[in-house]
Parts: sequence; structure tokens; C-alpha cells
Amino acid sequence: MESPKVSIIVPVYNLENYITKCVQSLLQQSYRNIEIILVDDGSTDGSLRILQELSKTDNRVIVKHQENGRTARARNYALESVKGEYITFVDGDDYYSRYI
Repeated sequence: MESPKVSIIVPVYNLENYITKCVQSLLQQSYRNIEIILVDDGSTDGSLRILQELSKTDNRVIVKHQENGRTARARNYALESVKGEYITFVDGDDYYSRYI
């Protein structure tokens, strides 16, 4: 598998009602050479479990976990492991059309 061209970082904190739709919208993009780094920021709901299930469905989905440290810290944590040439940040309660 070639290295991803685009790394998408998604901080997640207590988003169990939204994160599946967000990740599915990213996986359905017309551009496929991506990695999606989901950082669970110490969620107290079922978000981490959902993230782990999503990562089993597609090898472009990577899950990281940290104690709650807020969005900026979660983004910085993910930046340590990106492989893409380009990086973008997405909010976990948003979803996107097929052509972003």
C-alpha cells in the first residue's frame, strides 16, 4: 500500500452520536489516498468503542487515545504520527460531501 497523500486528523470527545457519520463521509470521498487519524480525547461515552469498530472496517482509519487534554492537544498528538504530505483537521461532529 502506498503512503497516504492526505492525513485527516479528527479529535473526538463524547461524540458517539456523530462520529460514525463523520468517518463514513470521509471514507466515501472521491479521493482515496488518505489516512484518517481519530484521537479519542478521554471520552466518557461510547466514542472509543465506536472508533475501534470503525478502524476494523478500513485500514485507512487509525485510532489513538489520550487522557482528556482538549482539542489542541489531541491534534498535536495526532501530528506526531501523520504519514501524509498534506494535513487537514476535521471536527468529529461534521460530515462531508463526496468531493471536498
